[in-house]
Amino acid sequence: MARQSLVVGDIQGCLAGLLKLLQKADFDPQQDRLYAVGDLIGRGSDSLGTAEYLMSLGDNFQAVLGNHDLNFLAVSQGFKQARKSDRLEPLLNSIKLPDIVHWLRQFPLAQKINNSFVMVHAGLYPFWSVDELMGFSSEISEILRGKQWQSLLNNMYGHEPRIWSANLEDMPRNRFIINACTRMRYLNSENQLDFENSGHPDDAPDYLTPWFEVEKQRTLTHKVIFGHWASLNGLSSSKHFIGLDTGYVWGQKMTALRVETLDYISVSAD
Repeated sequence: MARQSLVVGDIQGCLAGLLKLLQKADFDPQQDRLYAVGDLIGRGSDSLGTAEYLMSLGDNFQAVLGNHDLNFLAVSQGFKQARKSDRLEPLLNSIKLPDIVHWLRQFPLAQKINNSFVMVHAGLYPFWSVDELMGFSSEISEILRGKQWQSLLNNMYGHEPRIWSANLEDMPRNRFIINACTRMRYLNSENQLDFENSGHPDDAPDYLTPWFEVEKQRTLTHKVIFGHWASLNGLSSSKHFIGLDTGYVWGQKMTALRVETLDYISVSAD
């Protein structure tokens, strides 16, 4: 049993910040467990070193996939062009690239922690229960870990469909699940996913509602830990939703939650 379990917000290739945070939290890689809310790599100065360190933790590290992780997988297979701002060249040129790709493919979109929390990169789509979320995550994991994983990566991009239906099939269904779990921030007045706005809710148009404030949110069986939305600075409107993306890659902070005590540990970017 782990001495402590830490859940860290978006790392985004900022290895120095991660190591500083783990030192402050007295993290012991032999005895403790580290979880991450996704966006392990991309944009930071050392995505390769970050991946290598996290891989070295073995089973003591668990994560869910974020949009930057999926972007890297798509780029690695030639389905997308790498953006210069993602700073992926050392990863893409590494002799360890096949191992890193295989490692990332094993992570789900959602994961429960200690029967009290569920971790998902962007958040819990308001019209899903936690159990439904876990089931949909398993659908995507089965494909991503199987023989059709490249086809999934090649066809997952796009904004449509923007609203969930249990009747969705094949790629439209897969795309919605991936978008809801890794890209969602706002829903519009027709309960459609909005992909055009990423700012703080105080500055959002009136027709948009943060996903965690949509009234249809079902009775929650778990607290939801999420990242992805740096402009929130970790704040949500309810204690049931725990935001951990505090914008380290943008010069702000990297934050972790200690599961056993619900303490927050943060370090500032230099």
